[in-house]
Amino acid sequence: MISALNKLVDLVEEHLADELDVDALARELGTTGYHLRRMFSSLAGMPLSEYVRRRRMTVAAADVVRGEQDLLGIAVRHGYGSAEAFGRAFRAVHGAAPGEVRRDGGPLRTQPQLRFRLTVEGSTPMDTRLTDRPAFRLAGHAARVPLIHQGVNPHIQRHIASLPMEEHGRLKALSATEPEGLLQVTDDVSPDAAEGSELTYLHGVAVPEGTDVPDDLDVIDVPSGRWVVFRSSGPYPQALQETWAATATDWFPSNPWRLRPGPSIVAVLERADDFSTATCELWMPVEPA
Repeated sequence: MISALNKLVDLVEEHLADELDVDALARELGTTGYHLRRMFSSLAGMPLSEYVRRRRMTVAAADVVRGEQDLLGIAVRHGYGSAEAFGRAFRAVHGAAPGEVRRDGGPLRTQPQLRFRLTVEGSTPMDTRLTDRPAFRLAGHAARVPLIHQGVNPHIQRHIASLPMEEHGRLKALSATEPEGLLQVTDDVSPDAAEGSELTYLHGVAVPEGTDVPDDLDVIDVPSGRWVVFRSSGPYPQALQETWAATATDWFPSNPWRLRPGPSIVAVLERADDFSTATCELWMPVEPA
């Protein structure tokens, strides 16, 4: 995976002004575009699309400062159809318009070319298991919320708080298969997993395939497949979020598995009364790499 990500970075440099065919590269490397994008976002700390934009604007800034070509010509050269679109992207990266930078020589914010390296320490083994699961259903209350990488997501908090207390008991009573208990489900996550991008969050339970679900509940049908299950314990949600990050930095680069499309599921096994600490299981859908 580290080698694949570095080849992806090289491809970005070779085709800065072109549309990237990530899926074609992934096929050449024996993986999927979905997995490649998810791993890039997790390890780089930004979506692939944002990295491409920053690199384009870093290279374009040199053309702007040199002043040898008009701004429309520079825009076209770097893959933009108009000076206006180029100007918006340029300002978003550098904090100033191309004309201002041409006049003043700055400000400029450079995005260096990334290079991924794997550092293996092995001091903190991850508590994991692999399991094959038949098809099942996730039933509960769903909402569209923005993705937040660090800390508690207030949008999810408000969604859960809006449910009557007795509704949690009703959902628990419906739970009838693994993952057991009340579940925190994220689905429809963009492969880039950009901060602020929308996803579907479902507060609910798992039931066997074919189970009739009350009409007032939302349903996500999950096909059969293999899952990797990570256990985390400690301060909530920090320990869970650190485990989630470590799946990309430690586990996937070291194991012959890759993510496949599907929901990610968190099962809370134990928790303090004030939810300050918790023991959780993180379920992620995988397939052989």
